[in-house]
Amino acid sequence: MVDWDVYLVTQASLSAGRTTDDIVAAAIDGGVGVVQLREKDRSARERYELGQRVRALTREAGVAFVVNDRVDLAQALDADGVHLGDDDLPVPVARDLLGEDALIGRSVSTVDAARAAEAAGADYLGVGAVFATGSKDDIDDEEHAVGTDRVAAIAEAVDVPLVGIGGITADNATDVVEAGADGVAVITAITRADDPAAATEALHSAVEQGR
Repeated sequence: MVDWDVYLVTQASLSAGRTTDDIVAAAIDGGVGVVQLREKDRSARERYELGQRVRALTREAGVAFVVNDRVDLAQALDADGVHLGDDDLPVPVARDLLGEDALIGRSVSTVDAARAAEAAGADYLGVGAVFATGSKDDIDDEEHAVGTDRVAAIAEAVDVPLVGIGGITADNATDVVEAGADGVAVITAITRADDPAAATEALHSAVEQGR
């Protein structure tokens, strides 16, 4: 059973000079439920070597571990699954490669896309960007933020779990869960925090309050 409350997406370049290993270990101490290996600016080999360490940390802690975009890396790392976007392999192809037990997520921002992802066999959805965020070049201003009303509409339309992502902090996570999300996915709310473990705990508290 996956704990969707707090879902960490890793990115060393947004970790205030600290290693992803250190951030993940601290987030685990804070009660994180899912860790996604992102690290977009690294080579496949670098991501694999880092992923081996993160896989060991998450396995020991019983935390779900997924890989962003790359089905081949997910296979090589014996990850629990993969998280796919519009430019990645289709969900059914990933399912064929990773097997029925794999955890396959899909990024969506509309009700139609959410329904299509569920029909294709996605196990969970990442919905966003909920709020404006600087973590991705293409969602760094207000016009790309879908807001909590869209989260609510998608939650109403599908039966699979969904996590809100994009600009989420402990201050607004409650609103995202109140709208219908099962949890929140974050990068900088944990990676840039002075105390990543405490930041993870604060997000947990906000999610519980929203529930």
